[in-house]
Amino acid sequence: MNAFVRPDSYLTLHYRIEIVSGPAAGSVFADTFSQRPATLQLGVGQWAPGMEEALVGREEGARFTLELPAAQAYGERNPELLQRITQSMLDAHTEPGQLFEPGDIVEFSAPNGGRYSGVFKQRGDGWALFDFNHPLAGADLRIEVELLGVL
Repeated sequence: MNAFVRPDSYLTLHYRIEIVSGPAAGSVFADTFSQRPATLQLGVGQWAPGMEEALVGREEGARFTLELPAAQAYGERNPELLQRITQSMLDAHTEPGQLFEPGDIVEFSAPNGGRYSGVFKQRGDGWALFDFNHPLAGADLRIEVELLGVL
């Protein structure tokens, strides 16, 4: 008898996440079908809550495709998360003299001790512009899933 996905399940699965709207429409963000299966612990923030909710109740062994609007996936883009960082702050988080190309991901330390990442956009005189939105924010997604194991 096959198990069904619960909100706290541990999954072994294959998945493909395709971006279906926005500037990157038609591109594949992640694909495990040609690699080793992935593992996913629901309820701990590895996937957006709406993406996890779409898995709950599915049966082990099932293969299916989900269409999720941005609001149900990683949310809409937040313009307030496009921020200028001073050169001194950038220097405190990177190697001295490090050069960045647009699209590079830079990791920063949060005041609470955590880590967060931003995508480098451009440099100005004494500042750098970073986008701290999730890379999939604002994008509608098509997610193909094959549930190999449910614990």
